[in-house]
Amino acid sequence: MGTWLANIILIAMVVVLYGGTLAFFVIADRVSVPYERRKSFYGYGFIIIWAVGTLLWFLKPLIESFCYCFMDNATLKPEVGGMNKAWLSFSGGEWLTNFKYAFAADPSYKQRLVEVLKDTAITTPMILIFSLFIAVILNQEFKGRGFARAIFFLPVIIATGPVYNIINGDIASTGADSGAQFSTLFETDIVDELLEFLGVMNISETLSTYINTVTTNIFGLVWSSGIQILIFLAALQNIPVSAKEAASMEGATSWEYFWKITLPYVSPMILANFIYTVIDSFTKSDNQVMERVLAKQLDWDYAYAAAMAWSYFAIVMIVVGIIVAIVNKFIFYEVE
Repeated sequence: MGTWLANIILIAMVVVLYGGTLAFFVIADRVSVPYERRKSFYGYGFIIIWAVGTLLWFLKPLIESFCYCFMDNATLKPEVGGMNKAWLSFSGGEWLTNFKYAFAADPSYKQRLVEVLKDTAITTPMILIFSLFIAVILNQEFKGRGFARAIFFLPVIIATGPVYNIINGDIASTGADSGAQFSTLFETDIVDELLEFLGVMNISETLSTYINTVTTNIFGLVWSSGIQILIFLAALQNIPVSAKEAASMEGATSWEYFWKITLPYVSPMILANFIYTVIDSFTKSDNQVMERVLAKQLDWDYAYAAAMAWSYFAIVMIVVGIIVAIVNKFIFYEVE
């Protein structure tokens, strides 16, 4: 009863805010209010709606999930009117029980975390290099350029769960009998045979595994590059014409132009794409860590799931911080 009453009150508050904001806009249009002040009132009106929604449906659950990390997992269960909560003692390190379970007792969380970090370290540079390469090509003048751009951006539009699962052959979740056959068009298992045919013999097993991982996931790399290509393309189109003319007058080759002009000008977007790609890889639907967190949640182990999720979030933020600190030293910012 208490939960229903709280939800009704929240909905009523939102309706009142929306109605009040609309009424304020109507009154402001009819009353003699300076245009600049009216615009500021409009901005405050929309910000209030966003702030209330963020506070009630984002920050409140976020804080609650953080508190779950320091509660007893056996006691933290749903009951009538809310959750049955019991805080862990802050003496003797008991408050770290859920985190200790995640990294010491859980059979697969730590292993999955390492696999996700390793996969991200391999695929992120490949996505960035491929995206920049395609963006440079799509920035050239040629017939059918608009169609080519649409093709590479198409995955962003149709990258829904069912479509991606069908292409990857996930028959269990989609019920598509032809999914597995379709997905084999984008996979390859002949890398070792090809290397042997080319005379590359006795390479390390680790290197062979990396090569097989990348080549087998070619479709996934292309599928994940749509946004990055678009961002790089926008950066390429913002290169000043004067820079191109100066490079041409100095007799710079295409290779020199890329390293001396193109790469410095798009380097801020390299950092932005790097961060976007890392965050995207850490939060995509087939992420092993997120699958483990959601599995613990479905088992009603809310405290364990919260500890795993927040530990994962902290690790992601640390990785992003390290990336920004390193890559930012090589970024060229044009000072006007």
